[in-house]
Amino acid sequence: MSMPKTRRLQVLLEQEQWDRLEALARERGVTVAAVVREGIDLVVPLEREVREAAFRTVLQAAPMDVPEPDKLPSELEAIRARSG
Repeated sequence: MSMPKTRRLQVLLEQEQWDRLEALARERGVTVAAVVREGIDLVVPLEREVREAAFRTVLQAAPMDVPEPDKLPSELEAIRARSG
């Protein structure tokens, strides 16, 4: 279920941009406004979605050895020295 739309936005487009939006909307059987809203959600994701994507990336990472917490600063310093 979608939230009520309470804000209006006016955007000037080039004819080619409008044609692409209109064609996509027609192809999907939705309004141009729905296509624009979907585009906004894809380009400007909610903070929660960004965090969830980062979490999934961490969970999918290959297992690796991690130093003990007290050894981590010296290991990070060694990595920085090698890379820079």
